[in-house]
Amino acid sequence: MSINFQQLAYFIWSVADLLRGPYRPPQYERVMLPLTVLRRFDAVLAPSKEAVLKRYEQLTAKNISNIDAILNNLAKDEDGTPLGFHNHSQLDFQKLKGDPDNIGRHLADYIASFSENVRKIFERFEFDKEIEKLEESNRLYQVVSQFTEIDLHPNRVDNITMGLVFEDLIRRFNEAANETAGDHFTPREVIQLMVNLLLEPDTSVLTQAGIIVTICDPACGTGGMLTEAQNWIRAHNDQATVKVFGQDYNPRSYAVAASDLLIKGHKDGQVVLGNTLTDDPFPDHTFDYLLANPPFGLNWNTEKQTIDRWPNFRGYGGKLPRISDGALLFLLYMMSKFQDYKPGRRDMPGSRAAIVFNGSPLFTGGAGSGESEIRRWIIERDQLEAIVALPEQMFYNTGIGTFIWVVSNRKAANRRGKIQLIDARERYTSMRRSLGNKRRYLDPVALGAITREHGALENSQTSRVFDNKDFGYRRITVLRPLRLRFQITDEARERFLDTCPELYDALQAVQDEVGTEPLLDWSQAWTTVQQVFKTLSDDMEGWAKGAKGTAQKKIFRDCFTTVDPDASPVIAKHHKSDPLGDASYFPIQTLPTDLTTQCLHVLLGLHRDGKKGFVEYESDPALKDAENVPLKEDIVSYFLREVQPYVPDAWIDRETLDEQDGGIGKVGYEINFNRIFFQYQPPRPLHKIDAELAEVEKRILGLLSEVTE
Repeated sequence: MSINFQQLAYFIWSVADLLRGPYRPPQYERVMLPLTVLRRFDAVLAPSKEAVLKRYEQLTAKNISNIDAILNNLAKDEDGTPLGFHNHSQLDFQKLKGDPDNIGRHLADYIASFSENVRKIFERFEFDKEIEKLEESNRLYQVVSQFTEIDLHPNRVDNITMGLVFEDLIRRFNEAANETAGDHFTPREVIQLMVNLLLEPDTSVLTQAGIIVTICDPACGTGGMLTEAQNWIRAHNDQATVKVFGQDYNPRSYAVAASDLLIKGHKDGQVVLGNTLTDDPFPDHTFDYLLANPPFGLNWNTEKQTIDRWPNFRGYGGKLPRISDGALLFLLYMMSKFQDYKPGRRDMPGSRAAIVFNGSPLFTGGAGSGESEIRRWIIERDQLEAIVALPEQMFYNTGIGTFIWVVSNRKAANRRGKIQLIDARERYTSMRRSLGNKRRYLDPVALGAITREHGALENSQTSRVFDNKDFGYRRITVLRPLRLRFQITDEARERFLDTCPELYDALQAVQDEVGTEPLLDWSQAWTTVQQVFKTLSDDMEGWAKGAKGTAQKKIFRDCFTTVDPDASPVIAKHHKSDPLGDASYFPIQTLPTDLTTQCLHVLLGLHRDGKKGFVEYESDPALKDAENVPLKEDIVSYFLREVQPYVPDAWIDRETLDEQDGGIGKVGYEINFNRIFFQYQPPRPLHKIDAELAEVEKRILGLLSEVTE
């Protein structure tokens, strides 16, 4: 009879209660995880235990030292398949229970009798320290005795159930330790959806006889995603050979995943402990499929020193994301593991990847930022296939919204040049009892509907198909003229002379010339001021020379001018002739052929000053703005339609025009789900709102009357 998830989870947590006192709840994992793994190893090895012990005695009698390979092949499951690991101790859990006085020493000897691959796993658990602590607190015998009562053989507890138990244990430990939202674990239905999106399009290939499939999870945790991917392939093709590879930086999660890999007999697979961002354990490997759920909002400042020494990051030579969130670095790593693709070539089959992100990688960072450049790099290489928006409150340790990205370098013919967005945010079912922050889940009906929607590649209320360029834009800066009012007031005089007392006589001369009334044309007023200074006698200092004079002029303007929207624009520069004839002034050639010169003057903020001359206005920093112009749209048409009707005096900042990107403006990419799937809901009629308020008021008055009676 098999044991279900609830029964096993309840049992393990009842055993964990024995640890109260010497351990705090966040520390329970130090004991419960390794003991659960150890008990499962013990159960798996039981059928071939006697044969292994007999052969071990024979080998040691002959003084053969390298016995691991022989005994690993001799230890077999009930089907006769070699397990790839063994234990040559006379002890097992039942015998450990039979000698309470020596259980600590015996348990340590039992672990030391495993093959080297298992011993390395338990080194990561650091379980020897816990054995000493448990023995000192008289808890070791009680805990081991309890584990002896449960059979964790795969015939009773299958791999899926075991994976769920491990994830439940780790989730509870993290909650007890008050871990951050970024340290979360992926619900099984989310993994199932990721696997469906990743593998369903390749069903015809994956069901072929003799197929060999490689799968990698660079942030594998306890190995849940690798397990689900294997299960999907085996369910569709029990003859397929599946090789799994994983990496994780958490020693205990790694140990659980590595243990699971051994128990399943994946000799060709490998799970490695390490930091994916800096340590690539598979430098010579590429994979058919990759999937991952990296930490949200991962700060990669620790890894920055190493990454900065590289000429590029995993083949990507552009800007990297901000230090506070390195999630996109995991995707870049996964894409570096893609196999080359060429249609019809078996040696160049291409790859597919699925990864879970929060909303940040979709839109964080403006044009030219690291995040935008990574999105641009992926989309312009036509490797972003689809994004699915999941409901909130789906994960155990965080309630934020999440998204599944599907990335591939071998898109189907009907998907080339296109990106599909699927909105599944309302397709949840509420849980009867929440698990941490997880209050919702995707039932099989929702999973099937999303998978079919992805396969159909059609537009609907919850699925939209776009061209790659639909998510690109050019960012231009829009300027408006600075308008200054000039006036000499007593307060301004005092402020100016406090800084420049040597200009008292000059200031008095200016005041005599222009008076103290406000002037709404600073450019004209400044011309007058300059003329007054020039007419001063030689014995008057006037403006100082060099940098000091420049500073005096700035102080003068700062003291005697204020921004006034009714004032005339401030002239910044005069041109004796039309500057558009100078290629260095305006190098952009990609402009509409029907654009008139007069219109172009307006776009660039050039205004006629006489028959041939032109002036440029000084821009007001407070009115500086930016516009994102869709890549598919002509920038001039956009400006004339979206900007000029509302701010007629605006112009495009010439310094933001960039010929390097093939046109005007800096290129950026972002994906805004809310804007795409927003559905306008008209407000309710006022008479209904008034009626509801009247009803509430009536109820309140009734309650008050009951209190006062």
